[in-house]
Amino acid sequence: MPDLALAPAWTAIFLGLFALFAGIGELRQPGHWHKLIGEIVGSPALQMVTGLLELFLGAVIYLANPWASPDWLSSTLSVVGGLLCIEALMVLAFSDVYMAFWLRRFGPLSRLWCTCSIIIGLALIAVGLFHFGVFPSS
Repeated sequence: MPDLALAPAWTAIFLGLFALFAGIGELRQPGHWHKLIGEIVGSPALQMVTGLLELFLGAVIYLANPWASPDWLSSTLSVVGGLLCIEALMVLAFSDVYMAFWLRRFGPLSRLWCTCSIIIGLALIAVGLFHFGVFPSS
């Protein structure tokens, strides 16, 4: 049986890196996310691939981070993994409505969304590093 004691810390760091650099990319190229979602709306193949990839990643996060754990980060990430799975199913079944909803949100609020992504990314990276003991706790 593999030792998954550090899975929550690694999961937080990798999710944080993704959110941080995705946010930086949107800041560098405003409208990039809006275009990305527009392309998904217009392509049934991209809708299927997006749903499958998100379902896979959500399941991996959910399974690697046990819900019934004394570690609050593991429990929280288990919820995040479950929510990713639910969103993936929404993308697969209701992509036209669901993606159109998000398409309307990314135009005028692009700067807000990428700033939130950067903040969440930095917070997840910090939490992951705290779990590794990189930062001393008080």
